[in-house]
Amino acid sequence: MIFKQIVLLLGLAFFAMAIPASAADAVTSNDIKVDVSKPYVVKQGDTLWDIANYFFKDPFKWLKIWEHNLQITNPDLIYPGNKIWFDGRQKQQQGGLTRVQPKPQIIIRPVQRMEAKVDSSLILTTLQRQGFIQPNQVQGVGYVLDSPDERLNYGINDHVYLKLDAPASIGSLFDIFRSTDVIHEPASQQAMGIIIKHMGVIKVTSQQDGVYRGTVVKAFEEISRGDRLKPAHDANLHIVPNYADHPIAGRLLYIRNDGREAGQNQVVGINLGLHEGLTDGMKMSIFKAGRLVQDKVSGGQVLLPQERIGELLVLKALPSGVSMALITQSTAPINIGDAVHSTKPQ
Repeated sequence: MIFKQIVLLLGLAFFAMAIPASAADAVTSNDIKVDVSKPYVVKQGDTLWDIANYFFKDPFKWLKIWEHNLQITNPDLIYPGNKIWFDGRQKQQQGGLTRVQPKPQIIIRPVQRMEAKVDSSLILTTLQRQGFIQPNQVQGVGYVLDSPDERLNYGINDHVYLKLDAPASIGSLFDIFRSTDVIHEPASQQAMGIIIKHMGVIKVTSQQDGVYRGTVVKAFEEISRGDRLKPAHDANLHIVPNYADHPIAGRLLYIRNDGREAGQNQVVGINLGLHEGLTDGMKMSIFKAGRLVQDKVSGGQVLLPQERIGELLVLKALPSGVSMALITQSTAPINIGDAVHSTKPQ
């Protein structure tokens, strides 16, 4: 009796695999939330989950997408240029059961380098805690005036009074900041801008007689009377490493906390911006200038070549000609004035 039950279950399982999926489970045009040409051609950085989440109302349909694209043997490994069908149209055109005779095939494509993931927590901390402004923006758009209980320092959830230069609506968010280091161009010593330290974020709750009330919704350090305000900014955590499509060259202008040497995971400023072709996530190389040495044979002096000593990732490309970057690799101490060059994938 048990043997018959096992045989019956195996027969049902085989029958279930032989019949097509039900209309409820299949991917149809009603499931797609945007128009898309078929097949979809995979781009660099795509995953099946990302594709389903963008094109489909229910991203869990990615399993059904995989069923219609059995040429993808591992859903975690899809490559640029792969073609993905969203429905069974390709298979339906072939009719019912088909016999496939595998044939050897050689596919030649350029080697693609798998970029290391960027630590988003490090980026978030950097962009939340530090920023860059022009010298004429040092006063901000207002300041912290006082508090109902007359305290000198404030933290998260504390209520404060604000003075603003222009009207603000209820619910507006402002970054609280203090000015720190002035960035100078090493050769001319011209002031390029000012590094600021973000203290926290304040939300406007009401206004009366030109004085605004606000609540501290984020606090990175103790906030004090006189701390300046500027419209809140959103940190871009979706930074995708990329490379310049033309040569770009510049120099290091600044090392965080007014440092003179830097290494891996330190924040720096470079004298390049959007106008020079920089973008968020651009990878660049750092070079140490060659030394001038005495040639003991000829008796003259020779300038040695530059040596590559590190890599950096642009965190925030700015239009002002100064951008924030993170050193992602270093093999020697990095100094202000070191050269920065665009690089290519290795």
